[in-house]
Amino acid sequence: MHWETALQQHDRWLRTVVFSRVGEAEAVDEIMQEIALAAAGQSVRPDVPERIAPWLYRVAIRQTLLYRRKCGRRRRLAGQYAERHVPVESVSKASDPLDWLLAQERRTLVRSAMRRLAARDAEILQLKYSEDWTCQQIAQHLGLSQSAVEARLHRARKRLRDELAARDRWEKDRES
Repeated sequence: MHWETALQQHDRWLRTVVFSRVGEAEAVDEIMQEIALAAAGQSVRPDVPERIAPWLYRVAIRQTLLYRRKCGRRRRLAGQYAERHVPVESVSKASDPLDWLLAQERRTLVRSAMRRLAARDAEILQLKYSEDWTCQQIAQHLGLSQSAVEARLHRARKRLRDELAARDRWEKDRES
């Protein structure tokens, strides 16, 4: 299989993996381009179709880590510049209907809890629930056994529940 075809075939789930690692939809396209360049530049590529998905997964993880490192450098530089040159301005938000606000708060809480999870946990939850993959599909794409995926998924769900429960307890303690 040619690498371009492989990238097209695996594009959707790779995007999910990348998004789960960076949490920014805007960054996914940029990282996917870096993945394509990295895949094209590799002199050794798997020749067995079953090994292509795990190979692309490793390339995606490496490119995501490089992107996050680059963003960290940019944030540091921007922060240093802002400390010296940019005045702090207050921004007010307009009030919104209660239903929208509650839904937004719920999404924010889940996103916040997902960010506090380990990258592997967030990634497997994203593949399971946003891609609607079975444990067998996840195992094939990540190069793991199905039982390993089931165990990781079980632990990731528990950690997410624990994060949400801890946040809920913190909110209740703060209110009292």
